[in-house]
Amino acid sequence: QVQLQESGPALVKPSETLSLTCTVSGGSITTSYQYLSWIRQPPGKGLEWMAVIGYDASTYYSPSLKSRTSISRDTAKNQFSLQLSSVTPDDTAVYYCWSSVGGGSWGQGTQVTVSS
Repeated sequence: QVQLQESGPALVKPSETLSLTCTVSGGSITTSYQYLSWIRQPPGKGLEWMAVIGYDASTYYSPSLKSRTSISRDTAKNQFSLQLSSVTPDDTAVYYCWSSVGGGSWGQGTQVTVSS
């Protein structure tokens, strides 16, 4: 069973770029038909899917975030990453990474606060 662990800054200033990394263990991120996503949950709101990268390196983005979001992977490190540019306080949320392997596996989540 894969395990996922998010890492990144807890505090980001408005207009900066947020960079998060998800380290995957227990399986390769290039496993066939595996999809890796970033999902977030703002305080008091539901889950919001942000982006996905496929086993074939294909990428898809939420239309509402596409202009500010980039998802990538590092196969040598078995990691995938998210960059969210021009952040505002509305981007304050718990950010989760997710793998489709085994019916879906979640990281524990990392709290990111956007504030000056």
